[in-house]
Amino acid sequence: MKFLSIILIVSLSWLTFNLEAQSTPEALEIIEKVDANMVSKTSIVESKMVIQGRRKSRTVVSKGYSEGDKKSFTEYLAPAREKGTKMLKLDDKLWIYSPSTDRTIQLSGHMLRQSVMGSDLSYEDMMEDRELTDIYDAKVIGEDTLDGQKTWVLELNAKVDDVSYAKRKMWVDQERFVPLKEDLFAKSGELLKRVRLTDFSKTDGRWYPGKMNFKDMLKSGKGTDFIVVKIEFDPEIPPYIFSKASLKK
Repeated sequence: MKFLSIILIVSLSWLTFNLEAQSTPEALEIIEKVDANMVSKTSIVESKMVIQGRRKSRTVVSKGYSEGDKKSFTEYLAPAREKGTKMLKLDDKLWIYSPSTDRTIQLSGHMLRQSVMGSDLSYEDMMEDRELTDIYDAKVIGEDTLDGQKTWVLELNAKVDDVSYAKRKMWVDQERFVPLKEDLFAKSGELLKRVRLTDFSKTDGRWYPGKMNFKDMLKSGKGTDFIVVKIEFDPEIPPYIFSKASLKK
C-alpha cells in the first residue's frame, strides 16, 4: 500500500507539472503576440503628452507618422512655444527643426538620451520602434495579478548592442497579450524607467493602450502621461513625409 501511495503521489505531481507546462505558453509566443498588438507596418498617431512637473503640469500636442522601425516624423501642434517643432528619424539618425531659430540640428550619441521637452521620455524612447522579437531574448519567470488582470511576468535580455535598455521586466495580460507594466534596466542592473499602460481598446483587430505613463526612476515626480487621442494602423503615408524637406514645410 505504501508503494502504491508513492506511485500515486509521483503520478499526481507529474500530472500537475504537465498541466502547468501546457497552460503557460512559451515566452517567444507571448512576445510575438505582444508585437502583433503593439507594432504595425505604418501608423498615424494624434497624441497629448502631459508632463507633470513639481508645481504644475503642461500638455504638448503632436501628430506622428511612422513606417516600420526606420522612419518616423513628428510635428508638434501645441502649445504655442512648441508649435512647428518637428522631428525626423531615418534609420538611426534624428533631426529636429526649431521654428524659433529656423534651424535644423542632428542629434546623435549621448544626446539621444536627453529628455524630450522636459518629459520623462528620451529621444531614444521616441525612436525605438523595433519588434521585441528582433532585439530581446525572453523567458517567463512567473505569474502575477495587476489591475485585476492575470499576467505572465517576462524577463527580456537584449541580444543586440544598439538597444536603449539592456534588460526589461514585463507584465503581460494573459487574455489580451498586451503589456500592463514594464521596468526598464541599464546594463548595470539599475532600474531606469517604469511604464504603466492602461485604457486599452480594440482597434482594427488589435488591443492598444490609450494611455502610457513613463516614469524616470532617477528623478522625482509623477512621470509623463502619453495619451493617444487617435490612431490609425497601416495607413498609406506619402513618401515625402519622411524627408528633410518636410521639416521646414
